[in-house]
Amino acid sequence: MTREERLQDVLSRIRTAEQQAKRPSGSATLVAVSKTFDADAIRPVIAAGQRTFGENRVQESQGKWPALKAEFADIELHLIGPLQSNKAAEAVALFDVIETVDRPKIARTLADEMTKQGRKPRLYVQVNTGLEPQKAGIAPQETAAFVTFCRAELGLAIEGLMCIPPAEENPGPHFALLAKLAEECGLEKLSMGMSGDFETAIRFGATSVRVGSAIFGDR
Repeated sequence: MTREERLQDVLSRIRTAEQQAKRPSGSATLVAVSKTFDADAIRPVIAAGQRTFGENRVQESQGKWPALKAEFADIELHLIGPLQSNKAAEAVALFDVIETVDRPKIARTLADEMTKQGRKPRLYVQVNTGLEPQKAGIAPQETAAFVTFCRAELGLAIEGLMCIPPAEENPGPHFALLAKLAEECGLEKLSMGMSGDFETAIRFGATSVRVGSAIFGDR
């Protein structure tokens, strides 16, 4: 299958999952994860109609996305990988959505950069639902307080929550937990689900799913 065909297959599976969950068609957005693929590999997917993309690394993104965004003005670019403070300025300049706000220091740095640049990317808080020591994200029990801190102290408009469940566990309970936390925080957006489990995520209320290998192939 070509990348264009795989894109259509994923979109079709998203629509089916929405139907089965009795959700409106189009209520789950596909974020096509293009990390490690160059502009030539991404361009056919854009030509096939995809406009929302996700990247893991700021530096890699800077090498391909400014030119692609100049060419296709309606691209929406999401940062879905961990963000270091020293890359915050570049991230604010390039990304439309930053999904990995996960600690006070990075929230503060982003708030400063957004003021400085006059640019306001939309923000998600990453939650470490599995409390995995090697993984970024705020602990579930600290999520509500952290969202309040971002809003009240820093004036950041947090839009939603994001999680990456432990690879070896059933993702359902993690998606359910994220949905519950979002409800407690008064947030409507849930970024959850990847190539192997996005249909399950849609069942639990995902408003965006991050799918890479099912579209672009193995890295």
